[in-house]
Amino acid sequence: MQTHHKDTMRNLEESHQTPTNDENTDVEQEKPSKTSHQNHPFLSDSWRPSSSSCVTAKEWLLGLGAVCGGRWYAYATLGISTAILSFLMDFSVTKLIKAHLWLYVQLHGNTLLQFLCWTLYPACLCAFASSFSYNICPFSTGSGIPEVRAMLAGIEMPQYLSLTNMFVKFLGLICTLAAGSTVFLGKVGPFVHLSTMLGAYLNKLCKEKDKGAEEMLAAAAAVGVSSCFGAPISGVLFSMEIMSSHFALRYYCPCFFAAACGAVTFNLLSVWSGNTETFQALFKTNFPTALPFFPLEILLFAFLGLLCGAASCCYLICHRWILSFTKTNPTIVSMLTTQRGLYSSLVVFLLASLTFPHSVGRFMVSKYTMKQLLTSLLESRQWSFQSHNASVQTEPLLEWSTSESSVWLSLCFFLLMKIWMLVLTCSLPLPAGYFMPVFIWGAAMGRLLGEGVSVMMMNSGYSVNPGGYALAGAAAFSGAVTHTLSPVLVAVELTGQFTHAVPVLIATLLANGVARCGRRPSFYDAISISKRLPHLPSLNRAYPGLFLRPVGQVLRGQSVQLEKAAGPVEIQHLLSTSMDTHIPVVDSHESQVFVGFVLRSDLLRHSAAEGKLNELCSMHPASVVVSPHSTVQQAHSLLSLLGNQTLFVVDRGRLVGHITQTECQEKSELFWKQNRVSLIYTWEQRELI
Repeated sequence: MQTHHKDTMRNLEESHQTPTNDENTDVEQEKPSKTSHQNHPFLSDSWRPSSSSCVTAKEWLLGLGAVCGGRWYAYATLGISTAILSFLMDFSVTKLIKAHLWLYVQLHGNTLLQFLCWTLYPACLCAFASSFSYNICPFSTGSGIPEVRAMLAGIEMPQYLSLTNMFVKFLGLICTLAAGSTVFLGKVGPFVHLSTMLGAYLNKLCKEKDKGAEEMLAAAAAVGVSSCFGAPISGVLFSMEIMSSHFALRYYCPCFFAAACGAVTFNLLSVWSGNTETFQALFKTNFPTALPFFPLEILLFAFLGLLCGAASCCYLICHRWILSFTKTNPTIVSMLTTQRGLYSSLVVFLLASLTFPHSVGRFMVSKYTMKQLLTSLLESRQWSFQSHNASVQTEPLLEWSTSESSVWLSLCFFLLMKIWMLVLTCSLPLPAGYFMPVFIWGAAMGRLLGEGVSVMMMNSGYSVNPGGYALAGAAAFSGAVTHTLSPVLVAVELTGQFTHAVPVLIATLLANGVARCGRRPSFYDAISISKRLPHLPSLNRAYPGLFLRPVGQVLRGQSVQLEKAAGPVEIQHLLSTSMDTHIPVVDSHESQVFVGFVLRSDLLRHSAAEGKLNELCSMHPASVVVSPHSTVQQAHSLLSLLGNQTLFVVDRGRLVGHITQTECQEKSELFWKQNRVSLIYTWEQRELI
């Protein structure tokens, strides 16, 4: 074999033509460069993973999956996939907005063509988004957060979690965001819905579908916010406050893990695309760190919180009015039923006409995108001081202050116009988010107060940072509108300004206190009520007796049970007549003294054996039991927090029955359907809609 191999190699060498001396010289000269090239750790062939290393890595991953569970792979996949979708959406929207602005600039000198370009471009995009969403999947319009909250509360709505809905909502949201600040809409809400759709699909790929469905949806809600802003902590808090009626402790690790994966992937994609150099806050700020604010300014931040709370009440009243108007006005109802694309195009055309830069749009910084608006409002330098010095004017000031208007006029006009325009856009039947617009509006409110304070303190020697007031106003107003505190962490993580955490928190707390007066619903609660979606906090305020029914009224007529000394015949009869996984055991049918429970799997293994139940199967004590006088809400909370599938009802040591999580959700949903008309009427009588 060795001789044959040598002869073969010799024949192959002779079959090639022998190189010349010049060629040999060139080859020798190339050897050092090739050697140095191959020595580079990233370019050498040895750096490439070999088959053995791939096998080792695969075995290591499989071992890690056996230890941690395959569900953690699903959480990581959820975070990474959602971040990729968010990056692709931002990339597409940026290109479409740049194309619009490029076309607008190219038409310079022809005001009519510029007007048509400015108005028809967003109108056509929104008309397409509305028509496409309605014709392909009608469930893809709106924010999606009220529907996700209803699903997390236990209501089954599979049509909102389909892959078709995910595709339609993704494409429709791109068109909505590409309309720019003219429409003044965001992507947080729809992206949370997109993340939950992706999470529901990944949950189907896992083995234990029913057990981890709520954890996956809760983690998906956190990932949706984390992938939009690269803010994992505020994403989890958002999931706790807005999405979940009861947030179980076991959700913490999955939510933080998935949110961290999403935030890391989002930042890595930003670095690789050249947008940033390293991991950093999404909105760059340069607040002073030596003395960020004076102690007495806390009072001004508190006043800003009260001001934002009062403004949020006005906004929520207008929002509830527009929701009621679009459902009662015959003309609007007819257009939203048959001509959604026409309605969207007319509304957007009106908004675009008002924001046209050659008209009143020059007082609203209409050329700025949503990101540019927030970045300019968070600038730490005082615009009122720069306006008197033409040599030190910066780009944001040149947009907010023109020869025809001052900073004060632009900010006031921006606040007055955008508040009713935002209310009007809430009626558009297309995929859209509403968190970022109210966040920016609050920043403008804070900026206006900050500029006023800086003018009053100009001669006192104190340097005031108007950007800090803009940051506090953004968190306070958005927190008051949603009745949450998570915007505080959103503001801090978006800007990286932890120095203003205390004044921002104070402003948000006071704004929430004002907004919650009178037990009025939040922004998302009002949408849930308008769409007649069951949601626990909303329904408790509308009809307090909904979840206060005693558990004893919703129990089965006859609970399945076994005696402690039951024989094979009784066990076989129970297995054939009941599919419960947890079987209660009593001392005897006469005494009904509750002993514990046995698992159905244990009964199946010992069904053919001879002997008594207490000899064949192990008894499991019930760690938590409830009284028949406990409410359905308390039972649902225990089932959600403990992760149990069955809760036993015991009265003075005697078994009364048991209730499962599915039964609790079905009873609550049935009660909602039977009393839906009376509940809506109750809301209308209280003037909450």
